[in-house]
Amino acid sequence: MALHPTTFGFLNPTENQKEDMTRAREAAAEYADVLEEVLPEGPDKTDVLRMLRTVAMWANVCITRQPDGTPRDA
Repeated sequence: MALHPTTFGFLNPTENQKEDMTRAREAAAEYADVLEEVLPEGPDKTDVLRMLRTVAMWANVCITRQPDGTPRDA
């Protein structure tokens, strides 16, 4: 599958996408707060929180782009 030429460029989300991104980010932050409270300190906790951050970033990509990188319309 060829990637869209803008795949690695900046993409300004639509207003609807910004709202969805905010909701997803807030949900991830709430989950991170729970994990921060219940997980013991150590490298596994660090890894879990980093993975959650990665998931949150990929959620933004999913909201704004098609699988081939084509910008997703509102």
